[in-house]
Amino acid sequence: MAKEVPAKGSILGKCFPARYILAVLGSCGMAIIYGLKVNLSVAMVAMLNHTAIEAGHSVAGEVHNMSFSSTPQVEVCEKPGNGNVTKQEEGPFVWSSSIQGTLLSCYFWGYLVSQIPSARVAEKFSAKWVMLFSVGINVVATLLTPVMTKAHYAGLIVMRVLEGIGGGATFPAMHCMIAAWAPPNERSVMSTIIYVGTSFGTAISILLAGVLSARWGWESVFYWMGGLSAIWMTLWILLIQDNPNKQRFISPEERQMITSQLGTENTASNEEHPPVPWKKVLTSIPFWAILIAHCCSNWGWYMFLIEIPFYMKQVLKFDVSSNAQFSALPYFPMLILSILLGKTLDTLKAKGKITTTTARKTATSICTIIPGICLLALCNIGCKHTAAVIIMTIGIIGMGGMFSGFLSNHIDIAPNYAGTLVAITNTAATIPGIIVPIFVGFITTNNQTIGAWRIIFYVTIVLFAIEFLVFVIFGSGEEQSWNKIVKKEGKDESTPLKAQPVKDNV
Repeated sequence: MAKEVPAKGSILGKCFPARYILAVLGSCGMAIIYGLKVNLSVAMVAMLNHTAIEAGHSVAGEVHNMSFSSTPQVEVCEKPGNGNVTKQEEGPFVWSSSIQGTLLSCYFWGYLVSQIPSARVAEKFSAKWVMLFSVGINVVATLLTPVMTKAHYAGLIVMRVLEGIGGGATFPAMHCMIAAWAPPNERSVMSTIIYVGTSFGTAISILLAGVLSARWGWESVFYWMGGLSAIWMTLWILLIQDNPNKQRFISPEERQMITSQLGTENTASNEEHPPVPWKKVLTSIPFWAILIAHCCSNWGWYMFLIEIPFYMKQVLKFDVSSNAQFSALPYFPMLILSILLGKTLDTLKAKGKITTTTARKTATSICTIIPGICLLALCNIGCKHTAAVIIMTIGIIGMGGMFSGFLSNHIDIAPNYAGTLVAITNTAATIPGIIVPIFVGFITTNNQTIGAWRIIFYVTIVLFAIEFLVFVIFGSGEEQSWNKIVKKEGKDESTPLKAQPVKDNV
């Protein structure tokens, strides 16, 4: 058993407890990972020589002629405004749409394989160092991206795969940190603070990438964002520990409060997790409802996250600076409204107005119906630039419902195995991240028209419909029988999650 270190008090005093320093730094860490994940989507707009690509003069070995029609293209929008717009930016790289799709999707090759192994390392050894590794490898790969890309686009692929390996470790690591630090009555608040960093990082990255690439060139995106992210690593090493018993920058009162509620007094190591009942998990209908919902939702999420900047550039003809601003616009209100939705549903549950099942299905319905309707509208408005921006903004905001929907459902059906369930579903849901850019590249190669994008949007609408139907019919907020393990008697609502299952409200 590791020796407990003396508690010397939070570095920010009683007004800002140690557990919330963890939550804020955790949120910044998630923001960094998601920021470095999406910056290429915007930077690539400035990296490409669009004139050469549109003329079909890609470098040898980098063009695949997959045009769907030899007839002249129609349904091509004019640039917004009065015609006095900034000249289209031209970068040094002439990559076909298929190669662009590969470069955007290869991040998920690494992300796909790292989640379950990183979860086991975080649980058995140290979630703090797993999270540090995750950000560290992203920072190094980001700083090396300009040099490696100029050498050959294969160098960019290697950097993105390494970033994906690091990115896949974040959710398992932060799940372990929350389990060790969050008192049961503050778990939702701390989780929300940490995971809204994903939306905030996405918005800031899109905005910064557009500004930096427009003013100082595409290389500045990677140098500035990678360099600033390195500051976080120093703070994380100095200020964060795996659990309160290892943390010296904490008051004795706060440590006692956390450990007594979690049942981790007098130990500086994590509890052993019960064995996973794999057969029962893999034959559980509510679990499969989550998995299918997660996969379908991620297809739509990556469609908005990765491909919308290209739609705005190639079809709506926004310049790179405006592209970044409009692409980032939805993520700030999504952050606020997703928190308000979660708070509203929790309040209704606490008052007995709705069950956990109803709450999860309501939130999931919001994150499928609203984006689906918006994509349908986008298919039919043509080149109305302002309307397109408004519709895309509403669609992305609506997707914020997933945080209170199926993404929170793992802990409802099996709190004792929530980490493993999240790792499984998030691994499966990574596959759409690989397929989406390749699919879009295949459809739009030499065919950058509204008609081609309609095909892409209709496919996404169908998947949203599948997500809605499967989860509403088969989803559940009730604890499953296979979650039950031997529990101690006489526990109340403050009992740690591992010892007491969360039951559906009636």
